Amino acid sequence: MNGSQPDWLSANRANWDERVPLHLKAHSYDLRLLRSGRGNLHPIEEAEIGPVDGLRLLHLQCHFGRDTLTLAQRGANVVGVDFSGEAITMARRLAAELGLDQGARFVRADVYATPEVLPEPASFDRVFVTWGAINWLPDILSWATVVAHFLKPGGALYLAEHHPAIFVFDDETKTSDGMPGWFWPYFSREACISQAPTDYTGDAPRLRNAPTYEWIHPLGAIVTALCESGLTLKWLHEHDALPWRAFSCLQLGKDGLWRWPDKPWLPMSFSLWAERI
Repeated sequence: MNGSQPDWLSANRANWDERVPLHLKAHSYDLRLLRSGRGNLHPIEEAEIGPVDGLRLLHLQCHFGRDTLTLAQRGANVVGVDFSGEAITMARRLAAELGLDQGARFVRADVYATPEVLPEPASFDRVFVTWGAINWLPDILSWATVVAHFLKPGGALYLAEHHPAIFVFDDETKTSDGMPGWFWPYFSREACISQAPTDYTGDAPRLRNAPTYEWIHPLGAIVTALCESGLTLKWLHEHDALPWRAFSCLQLGKDGLWRWPDKPWLPMSFSLWAERI
């Protein structure tokens, strides 16, 4: 591990560096609509985010920039931030390929270091964070403080994430009826160190950099952190679906989202809108 940074950060960065070329080929990261000029978000974001034309957006943990560039196609001026050098390199290439490098800029930075790397406080109309982002971070209050740091007065955070309740379960402990079993306690503050050998897209080879560190952040902790950072929660929605197949038992709906096979036993995801007043 690199002695200049925490082990969790080094491990997670190596893992995500390796995922970039895999995701560029994965069906679930299909870039055809983006390349045709009609990039789309998942149905949950599409129903909630509203118009972005003319707005200045900060996309934290942007990966290789697919959603960042989709927002730029809609007229937003977007800065995408990610800690993976491989992801940022590919994001810049895609932006140039699509002629969006004037509307989308990409910066390599760990989330917590973003205020030092991007010295633009209180300059964004929106902060955009979606899908598998905050579970990679150990300190949710520091994350919320970074979000608040970049928002203009009147600006807002849009967050869409898997529900922390589903982190309790995993297919590794699958029950005899095919349902995911108990995996990690909801109120645990310890890191969940995973050795998953393959990528969640399901169509990629074994990962060389398999160890990763993740954390459950209960819904109450997320909302409280945002409030303590000076933001005001405007709404919070819980959803019965996810954009990816978190468990093998989930069934794909006509809207492209995955749900429990029989009844909506637990929320699968949530989204919220919090404003800096």
